Amino acid sequence: MVRVADARRPAQLLDAIVGYIVKHGVAELSLRPLAKAVGSSPRVLLYYFGSKEELVSKAIARLRERQRTGLGTMRASRYDQPSDACRAIWKRMSAPESEALFRLFLETCSLGLRNPKKYAQFLHSTVEDWLEFIAEPLLRQGHQEKEARAFATIILAGFRGFLLDLCVTRDRERVDRAVDLWLRSLDTISLKTENAHVN
Repeated sequence: MVRVADARRPAQLLDAIVGYIVKHGVAELSLRPLAKAVGSSPRVLLYYFGSKEELVSKAIARLRERQRTGLGTMRASRYDQPSDACRAIWKRMSAPESEALFRLFLETCSLGLRNPKKYAQFLHSTVEDWLEFIAEPLLRQGHQEKEARAFATIILAGFRGFLLDLCVTRDRERVDRAVDLWLRSLDTISLKTENAHVN
């Protein structure tokens, strides 16, 4: 009797892999202990995910999906100013329970910058996925794509810079104050809309 692969197995493995790399990191990741921890084998992991680098990229992508799901519920709320929405997001992203995820992002980013060919998928998606996510509501409001993506770049770079500072220094009072000043400045940025007329 021929065994039929369980279509759910890759997703189940990926969820288990996410839990493992959040706890252990990726810099010294080895397939053998990983496979043992998730109840699989190195051969099966390579069959499903292609390579260790692709496995890491897909695990990080799954983490981003979870983050976006949580942030998406916040984004659906009504905020008077962009800074109000970003302030709510900052509170969530800078919470102690979120630190392990950001540290994992930094670790993977460092590996990617040293091995850009192996981690090409990660390096592309770790910027592009978030730009699309942040810019999407601005595009729905009629803002030009170029303007929306530029504004999204400000948001993404700001969050990542402040999170890095917070992880390194633990100076929450100073960083929170800086974030507040930055967020207030966002409300002064005027974006062009698609139907804007040039005189």
